[in-house]
Amino acid sequence: MDPNTFGSTVVSGPSEQSHMATTDPLAATDAPTDRPRETIDVRELPPPEPLRRTLERLAELADDVLVQRNDRRPQHLYPKLADRGYEYDTVETDEAVVTVIWSESASADG
Repeated sequence: MDPNTFGSTVVSGPSEQSHMATTDPLAATDAPTDRPRETIDVRELPPPEPLRRTLERLAELADDVLVQRNDRRPQHLYPKLADRGYEYDTVETDEAVVTVIWSESASADG
C-alpha cells in the first residue's frame, strides 16, 4: 500500500535504508577506522564525472578515507587509484556500490 512504490527515488531518508545490509559496508573493508571519513555520491552523474570528481576530491583530502557511492563498480577508477598509491575496496549493497579509498602513506605526510 505504499504510494511511492513506482518512480520515487529518495536518497536520504532513514526509512529508505531499511533494506540495506544491516552491517556497515565499511566494516567489510580493510580501510582504516581511525581516520576522518568523507563521502561522495556519484550515482546520478554521467561518465566521466564520477571518475573526475572522485580524483579531484582525493586531491583535496589529507589522510581522510573517501567513500564513493556509485551505481556500478568504478572499473576505470581502479588503475588510477593504484597509480597514485591509494588502497581501495568495493562493497555492493542494496542501495549502492560503495568504494572505500585511502592512502596507506597518509600518516607519513604530517
